[in-house]
Amino acid sequence: MPPAHPFDDDKLKEECGVFGVVGVADAANFVALGLHALQHRGQEAGGIVSHHPLEGFNSARRFGYVRDNFTSQSLMETLPGPLAIGHVRYSTAGSKGAAIRDVQPFFGEFAMGGAAIAHNGNITNAIALRRELIERGSIFQSSSDSECIIHLMARSLQRNIPERMEDALRRVEGAFSIVAMTRTKLIGVRDPLGVRPLVLGKIGDGWALSSETCALDIIGAELVREIEPGEMVVITADGGVDSVFPFRRQSPKFCIFEHVYFSRPDSIIGGRSVYETRRQIGVELARETPVEADLVCPVPDSGTPAAIGFAHESGIPYGMGIIRNQYMGRTFIEPTEQIRNMGVRLKLNVNRALIRGKRVVLVDDSVVRGTTSRKIKQMIIDAGAAEVHFRIASPPTAWPCFYGVDTPQREKLLAATMSEEEMREHLAVDSLKFISLDGLYRAAGEASGRNKSCPQYCDACFSGEYPVAPSDMIEKGFQLKAAE
Repeated sequence: MPPAHPFDDDKLKEECGVFGVVGVADAANFVALGLHALQHRGQEAGGIVSHHPLEGFNSARRFGYVRDNFTSQSLMETLPGPLAIGHVRYSTAGSKGAAIRDVQPFFGEFAMGGAAIAHNGNITNAIALRRELIERGSIFQSSSDSECIIHLMARSLQRNIPERMEDALRRVEGAFSIVAMTRTKLIGVRDPLGVRPLVLGKIGDGWALSSETCALDIIGAELVREIEPGEMVVITADGGVDSVFPFRRQSPKFCIFEHVYFSRPDSIIGGRSVYETRRQIGVELARETPVEADLVCPVPDSGTPAAIGFAHESGIPYGMGIIRNQYMGRTFIEPTEQIRNMGVRLKLNVNRALIRGKRVVLVDDSVVRGTTSRKIKQMIIDAGAAEVHFRIASPPTAWPCFYGVDTPQREKLLAATMSEEEMREHLAVDSLKFISLDGLYRAAGEASGRNKSCPQYCDACFSGEYPVAPSDMIEKGFQLKAAE
């Protein structure tokens, strides 16, 4: 499936969301609702696996939105049972617009019964693992790095499936938040650094696991707690929850970009409201990079909370200078070059009456390639703005992510090849300023900023400091940042 639109193609993509439920009737219906709430984490495809004591395992995998597939009564009736897991996908590892065999959850039949697994993150030693497994006789069905986990589990000599999963994950490097299921158990695991999110919720007598708290809200589940970095929880159908820590304890490195962009603003991360963190980013941005202007406008929708914070702190009025067309779907046909060149205008339109003659501050979450930023700037100028100032709610994105985010190659990242002033000239704006790393950390609740000797978050896309060496990419020739 092609990118939704040129506007979306200039954003970093979180590649997936995971959700699971045990101990409720028709668990797959709850999973479908949860995946719908996690749709922002992956719009390419989705899948659900369920288990019924009499009918066994059943699965459905489809391309496209959850709402277009998993709202069909006839389809949902094929997924009975009190236990189900699901996955929404935007491909990172594996081919783009991939085959249906790449769509998770993946299923494996073991001597002690079947198991399904849904993975959010990226395995940084997947190429080496796949090579080893194939040499030992494993036959891969997909191009996804996540399938390595199933094959490692199959080769484990441990007695039961949770123990086999522990065994397999000790071989895996990189980032993983996993929701898995056996015939009777729901399993959740986070990697030792806790790069990607995973939370535990209670729904009636049952339990739910989710990438984000907003998906618990949609099914009426109560947030119990986050799964801790390096923790595995095993939940049985009768409601028992066992917790183990199978990996060596390490200093957590949660992805700070979840605060900036990936997570929904109505989610809670680390006890903090994502919306409030983003609003505070705007406050820090206004303190660090003041500007004389008449109007603060968000680039919708991801720039909105930061723009509200910037306007409040700076005293410059806030206004919706750009209006987003909410009904611009992924299926829009772009038959001619002329239509394609309308690009951003199909999704965003300038509120001309508000913009004309004003000095405008545009607040956006990030600058990746810069293609969209240039188009938006031109739209604002065409609408009669006197000046255009960009304020960016993240530091310059100069390094690719190897932990589950679809990042362009380094040379395609604007900040990797240009200084801030060169970027300003490239975008042809009156000023361009990014929040500092320390300012971002303060907004995320770290009052003294970033601990340089041991950063509290994974910020590799900004700093080039990778908490887990991307061994597959290094083997391909990727150059790490030189030690300072």
